[in-house]
Amino acid sequence: MSNPPHIKPCGDAALVIEYGDTVDAALNRRVLALDAYLARHPVGGISETVPTYRSLLVHYDPLRLDYADLSAALLEAAAVSGSDSATGTRWRIPVVYGGEYGVDLAEIAARHHMREEEVIRRHSAGIYRVYMLGFMPGFAYLGGLDPALATPRRDDPRLETPAGTISIGGVQAGVQCLAAPSGWHLLGRTPVRTYQPGREPMFLVEPGDEVTFAPIAADLFAGLEARASAGEMIAEKVQP
Repeated sequence: MSNPPHIKPCGDAALVIEYGDTVDAALNRRVLALDAYLARHPVGGISETVPTYRSLLVHYDPLRLDYADLSAALLEAAAVSGSDSATGTRWRIPVVYGGEYGVDLAEIAARHHMREEEVIRRHSAGIYRVYMLGFMPGFAYLGGLDPALATPRRDDPRLETPAGTISIGGVQAGVQCLAAPSGWHLLGRTPVRTYQPGREPMFLVEPGDEVTFAPIAADLFAGLEARASAGEMIAEKVQP
């Protein structure tokens, strides 16, 4: 039987319901199942829920909801929501690896005593789970990285990394939509925009989805990026 979650305050207008402290698909499914349950059975006074790897952040109006009452309601909801979250979509995302598109590929290969081609093979062979979106719009935190590629984050984070960066940090992998600072290692770039205002859907991937990566030649990048800029999703839906 699964252990019951724990609730902790998060300021005066939010709380966190925690299922564990590890990156684990089973925990994440429980988080997403609770999030979906609350969407189907809304609690008056809750303004937003934010799923993470192993917890759900719940924002609420303290003038309408008491912390103790909300905690009790969430524990009751968690007991009945189970762990069956909806089956997500699997996306195939094209990536140009190495060179100017993935400036850390050679360093990662040397660190792990591999050829660059082997790093690419291992990274693109994975089936990654989208555990959460965060840090910035469209940044997908992925689990499922080949353990042989796990690498501590950089000691000297960069002040800016390009939009579309495909990176790894620790045991995590990521898809970065917007240019931003990062301490992760850059393996490649994708023309896919996981976040694009004005497009439907605005967010391409959602927690519970899966992602695979398809290596492509560098001379294809500009054309695909232009299509993505025009609103095409570029990424393909594939059957599990």
